[in-house]
Amino acid sequence: MDSTKFSADLGHLRERLKSNPYNAFITLLPDVAQKSREIGAKMQAGHAGRLAGYTVGVKDNISLRNYPTTCGSRMLENYRPPYDATVVEKIQAADGLIIGKTNMDEFAMGSSTEFSAFGVVTNPNDENRVPGGSSGGSAAAVAGGLVDLALGSDTGGSIRQPAAFCGIVGLKPTYGRVSRYGLVAFASSLDQIGTFSRTVQGSAALLQVIAGRDENDATSAEVAVPDYQAGLGQDVRGLRIGVPAEYFGTGLDPEIAARLKKCLRFLEKSGVTVMDISLAHTPYAIAVYYIIATAEASSNLARYDGIRSGLSQRGGDLDSVFRETRHAGFGSEVIRRIMLGTYVLSAGYYDAYYDKAQRVRRLIKADFVKVFESCDAILTPTTPTTAFEIGGKIADPLAMYLSDIYTVPANLAGVPALSFPLGKSAAGLPIGAQLTGNYFKEETILRIAHYIEQNYVE
Repeated sequence: MDSTKFSADLGHLRERLKSNPYNAFITLLPDVAQKSREIGAKMQAGHAGRLAGYTVGVKDNISLRNYPTTCGSRMLENYRPPYDATVVEKIQAADGLIIGKTNMDEFAMGSSTEFSAFGVVTNPNDENRVPGGSSGGSAAAVAGGLVDLALGSDTGGSIRQPAAFCGIVGLKPTYGRVSRYGLVAFASSLDQIGTFSRTVQGSAALLQVIAGRDENDATSAEVAVPDYQAGLGQDVRGLRIGVPAEYFGTGLDPEIAARLKKCLRFLEKSGVTVMDISLAHTPYAIAVYYIIATAEASSNLARYDGIRSGLSQRGGDLDSVFRETRHAGFGSEVIRRIMLGTYVLSAGYYDAYYDKAQRVRRLIKADFVKVFESCDAILTPTTPTTAFEIGGKIADPLAMYLSDIYTVPANLAGVPALSFPLGKSAAGLPIGAQLTGNYFKEETILRIAHYIEQNYVE
């Protein structure tokens, strides 16, 4: 990008951000102008990093040194981490310009970004509708043109579902592909940092920077990082794409199903082999996810007790400190999930719920391992419906949880998955399609999504 255009775009952006469109940001960084001048000088000198010219939003559960990292919660409203997350360090080293911290469902627990202590985020396509969640602020910021790229976290679909609702690209990498150092934990065996962008190329560029082994994160994988952008533009002829019947049953909007089938016909004409496959344990995924995720959340959030971390309400004995701190600091959805998680881990119920859920999780993973012996990627809907109205599901937690029915299996198995836009509904709302790949094969799903993005015509 030309450095002059970069500066001009930033000037326009700063004016727009004054009103915080869509309530997408919790915190805007005050030193953006100075850093933009430094990056512009590097661009003019010809030695800028690979993200120079890109503006970036960072979800507010990812640490940014000396700036608020609230997790969308009053519990951490005044927390300023003394260190940067590894992904933040890598973005800054590549000269990406971080604009601010994006709004989110509290502690990443939600599917609509209505559960933030800092207000509801709205969808840039229709501000009466949700942007999805929990990374709704990042999705809205990218879809609304406030930033070029953004980071989110995906525990059960929290990147892909809002990407689908907002009509952009959202990528959850393989578990271990990107360091989680500096990510405030929700469910540690499921959480993964990923990307938002308006194009597949943007996601490939950002993933290239943030991927790789990190000595600060023992769960990050010692696996070579390929050139993700090199495969973009390649033909898809000869690839094999699986279509699981379990993702096309009751509950799927017929308009979304029709759009997916039309895309599959296009891929067949492009030389792709489309195969019927089965992911037999998919119907159990939501139940398994909400047992494991809440159990891990209960454990991870136990540190917020008024003594060790976060807010502290001290006015009586020790029990009142615990009780009053959590009552003042946590919202209703976080409390609900902590209670569920504590229940499934409690004596007498561990074997019946948590242990059984882990056993079924292994079966879900085995389904994916078997399928990828015969196909290169899986194509499914990202969500069963388009974006719903603000307030439409907030009183019905189960209906809200079912928004993630097509996304949670990838987190349980640890495989990479990407949501990309596939046109709009008759009502003008974005429709998302999801490509799931084999372990550490992000380049395959990026390649297929880019081919569709560039060649598919309605």
